[in-house]
Parts: sequence; structure tokens; C-alpha cells
Amino acid sequence: MEHLEEEMTCSVCLSVYEDPRILQCSHSFCRKCLENLIRSSESYLWRLSMGRLKCPACRGITDIPTGVQSLPVNFALKAIVEKYKNNLRSKTCIEHTRHQLNMYCLKDRKLICGQCLTVGPHKGHPVDDPDVAYMKEQQAASKFLAALNSKNFTGVSSVIRALEEQMTNCKNIVLEDKKEVTLFFDNIIEVLEQKKQDLLAALNDLNLQVADVFAPQIEEMKQIQDEEVDLVSLSSSAQTEESPLIYLDTIHDIRQRMMALKKKQLLPIHPVEIYPRVGQIFKDQYLKTSIGDVSLLPVPKFGIHFENEDYKGIASSPLFTWILVFVLLFTSFILLFFYFNSEISSDLTTRYWTCFSEVMGPVLHFGENHVNAVSHRLSSLYMEFIGHLHSLLKV
Repeated sequence: MEHLEEEMTCSVCLSVYEDPRILQCSHSFCRKCLENLIRSSESYLWRLSMGRLKCPACRGITDIPTGVQSLPVNFALKAIVEKYKNNLRSKTCIEHTRHQLNMYCLKDRKLICGQCLTVGPHKGHPVDDPDVAYMKEQQAASKFLAALNSKNFTGVSSVIRALEEQMTNCKNIVLEDKKEVTLFFDNIIEVLEQKKQDLLAALNDLNLQVADVFAPQIEEMKQIQDEEVDLVSLSSSAQTEESPLIYLDTIHDIRQRMMALKKKQLLPIHPVEIYPRVGQIFKDQYLKTSIGDVSLLPVPKFGIHFENEDYKGIASSPLFTWILVFVLLFTSFILLFFYFNSEISSDLTTRYWTCFSEVMGPVLHFGENHVNAVSHRLSSLYMEFIGHLHSLLKV
């Protein structure tokens, strides 16, 4: 079979002959192959002139006065080729190569070969001629078509429709979730942005507070500095003054202004801090609060806090310590006296409790003037108490 196929192959196109034409040298070629040789720009090797052609196989000369159509058809070769093609169109068995499917198995309803019937899986099955089976099965195609056109043949349409509905529902759910995500984070961003603006506004107010506190003090100190710079300039210019009167008058003015400047008190510098700090607020409150409760957090009140050095000095001074000791001893003495002299307790209670309040009032407000007042008042109160006690004992 392979040798026969080789003999039916055109040496130009290497395919089975199509409309084979024979040359004068008895070699055959496809008509289209010969026409292509004549039309090709590179066919000068085979085309000697418009009416002559050189054979591609043996290079023999063939006259073609009216073209390839004038060459005779190789009918013998053409018949063999047609038969060969018909054999190729007939089906062969897949399991038994080159065996024609020439029988129809009635049990399995399929074409089989002789080998399938004798030694194959269809051994002993009833068979029929393919042409007879064809006549019997002609109505099967229309029945199959009608059944397949039915939407409920396999139910796949319902499954596809259900799957499409599920896909649509899932896509709608995803779309809703995306909207929820957007809305949720937009709300969070809005809350955080509001908190941000509130904190910035509070810090801006603090900035104004800082300016209100320090700007007047700085301005006051700058006036002293300007006076000092003015005196330096005046003193420098006085060194070049040649007139004795003007010089003496200038020196007198400088001296008076220096004395006045020296008496001016400079503002004390106290340690200062800003409280609370934003970083500590974030750490103590914001980072420990859930996102939903951030809006409930109050805006802190920022402020400037100075450490009062005078308070520390007074509290640690010896005078202040002795005053407190005297107050405690005086109070203890009064209580003991009341305990042993219940008859006069009511009279002294009203009188000396008022005096005691007068004494303790200034103590609660620490300052140098208050300390001196407390010391003087305690001395007078003690002397009055002794005199009153002496008069009571005489009675």
C-alpha cells in the first residue's frame, strides 16, 4: 500500500495526483503543477520558450503550443488515483488496522470489522449489512434531533440557569459588600478627620495661649534690652564729645538711666511644660479604644504649666516649718484644755475657732507676705490666749 501511494504522488507538489497530465517523455504531473512551473518567474530552467517545456524529472522537451490544456490526460493514472481516494474515504477499524468497517452490530449499534466479529469484543453478536442498517436507522437522526431540541433532555439548561442565577446573586452580594466596605471606611475616615481637626484646633488655641503668655513678657524684656542698647550707643558717642558741657550733661543722663535700668526687675524663668502631650494621649486613650468609640473620646484641654519655685522655697524654709509646728502644738494645747475644762469649753470654742480659721487661711496660700502675717497673728493670739486663761483661773 505504501509503495502504491508513492507511485501516485506528484514529484513536484509531493501530493496525490490531481488531474494528471502526461508529457512526451511519458512522465506525469499535476496540471496545476505544470501551470505553476510555466507562470513562475524562476521556471526558466524548465520553460525553454512560450511553446516548449522541459520535464522536471528527465529534462526532456515537450511542445505545448496552446498551453498545459493541450497535454493529454493520463486516464489510467487518474482512475487509479480515484479508486485510491475512494478507499481512503471508507472507514477502517480502529482496533484492527486496515480492516474495513463492513458490518453493523445490532446489539451494540455500531460499525465493526470481520476481526471484531470473529475474535473481537463483538464475537457472537447479531450483525447486519451497513446499507440495510442505514435504511433502518434513517429516522434515528430526526428522533435524536427532536429529543436534543427538548430543553429537558439532560436538564443541563436548568443547571446552567441555576448556576447563572447563583453567579448573579454572588456578584450582587460582592457589590453590596464593596459598598459596605467603602461606607464603613468613609465613616472611619470622617470620624478620624473630625478628631484630627478637633485636636489641631485645640493645639492652635494652645499656640495662641502660648503667644498670649510669652509675647507680653518678651516685649517687656525687649524694652529693657532696647534701653540697654540705647545706653551703649549713647555711651559710645559720648566718648567722642568735645564739648565739656554737653559731655557732662550726657554722662549725667546716662548715669540716671543706668540706675533706673538697674532697678527694673527681670522676669523670673520658671520651668514650663505643655500638658498633656499628644503622644501620651494617643498611647493612653486612642490606641486602647475601639474604632467605633473613637468619636466618643473627649478633646483634651491643652495648657501651659509652670512650676512655682516660690512655693517650693516657702514650703522648705525653716520659718514655714516652725510655723506649722507651732500651729500643731497650739491646737493640741487647746484640745487638752477643753477636755479638762468642759465648763468653759463652749465659750472658748466659738472664740478661738474663729481665730484659728484666721490663722490657717493665710497658711493655705503660700507666699512671703502670708508667712509673715501668720507669724505675727500666732504671736498675738498666743498672748491673748494666755491672758484669757489667767483670768479664768482666778475665778
